[in-house]
Amino acid sequence: MALTETDLDHLRRCVELAAEALEAGDEPFGSVLVAGGERLAEDRNRETTMADPTRHPELELARRAAELLSPDERAGATVYTSGEHCAMCAAATGWVGIGRVVYAVSTEQYVGWLRGWGVGPAPVAALPVLAVAPGVQVDGPAEELTGEVRELHRRLQAQRRGTPIDALD
Repeated sequence: MALTETDLDHLRRCVELAAEALEAGDEPFGSVLVAGGERLAEDRNRETTMADPTRHPELELARRAAELLSPDERAGATVYTSGEHCAMCAAATGWVGIGRVVYAVSTEQYVGWLRGWGVGPAPVAALPVLAVAPGVQVDGPAEELTGEVRELHRRLQAQRRGTPIDALD
């Protein structure tokens, strides 16, 4: 399905949240939960600041959806996110029954960037959402936002290495 202007507006908020996460010292990921046309919750990555590698915004929003919405409402809900869900977050989304995921950049794009910057593989397989939660409608990437999201991750990698950002690429 083609992304709508409403989808892009929610994704832009996700990118803002990702930038906030990076500024706070976390990995640049942000997500928004929408149901019934209303933004119900949003979160950003908090892995470093909370010293918990499971503090992904998508996982937090799956929990919020379970708290706030009936199963039917969750089936009609959408999680927007700056980067496609990891396997953990995709599983939570599937178990909770959220009907749609929309992302700005795909797992394939993200992993390709990391590989290009010499970053080794994560401790968990980088799988697309549909490989983990096949019943979820998935839309993305949003090419309009790819460069901005890539730049946030590039900044993170430069910070981690203590090198100028121009040293990457």
